[in-house]
Amino acid sequence: MSESIRAVERALDVLLCFTQQTPELSMTQIAEQVGINKSTIHRLLATLEKKRFVERDPLTGIYRPGIRLLQLAYLTLEQNDLRRLAAPYLRHLCELQRENVNLTILDDIDVIYLEVIESPQRVKLAATSGQRLPAFCTASGKAILAFMPEEKVKRILERGMPRYTPHTLLSTIEFFESIHQAREWGFAISEQEFEDGINAVAAPIFDRSNQPIASVSIAGPAYRLSRERMLEIGPQVVDTVNKIAQEVEMAVNMKLD
Repeated sequence: MSESIRAVERALDVLLCFTQQTPELSMTQIAEQVGINKSTIHRLLATLEKKRFVERDPLTGIYRPGIRLLQLAYLTLEQNDLRRLAAPYLRHLCELQRENVNLTILDDIDVIYLEVIESPQRVKLAATSGQRLPAFCTASGKAILAFMPEEKVKRILERGMPRYTPHTLLSTIEFFESIHQAREWGFAISEQEFEDGINAVAAPIFDRSNQPIASVSIAGPAYRLSRERMLEIGPQVVDTVNKIAQEVEMAVNMKLD
């Protein structure tokens, strides 16, 4: 392990010392918990304080979590806001199309389901919030990747493109053709690329800087959700994500005011 990675791990160990039960700690207490000598802990705390991840009471010398951690927590809350703000639009889309409607975000090389609105039909997909699927072969992931810089997408693809079905796109050429088409349409489709018999169509939600932060998808059995139907309802998914993006923008503006 390199010295730089070791320093990062130690800094994270310092931050993890702070809990609801121990919101304030002395340098000695932190050194004892982490198991590192005081001189090293002092350097780590000085760096974390400079970056505002911890703050030190000048009178008592006691440390507590800093404002930068609050800022990171705010980003996490934004994702929770996204789920809350998107919910009525997801339900409405589900009522219109009678198929599973999902809200997902990209996490490394996978997408994670933040919300799943189940189809009212008897034959429906089994999906749950928190589920993780590969981004490159799902409509949810492709919708986000289509609007990311190609260099970043290439790095994700280099991590592996395993075959899940006979329809999985295994070459980068085919994949980029697929997401270039998605960029033109404004939405992506997946035709049994991850699971046999399952199709999906998805569109990205953009933030104020026009970066994709999440996606909304409609997924269902291929015999119901044919390519023709996906192309027909794709614009409705785009309309839904645009409305969600407007809600998020208004919510962010209210917090900033």
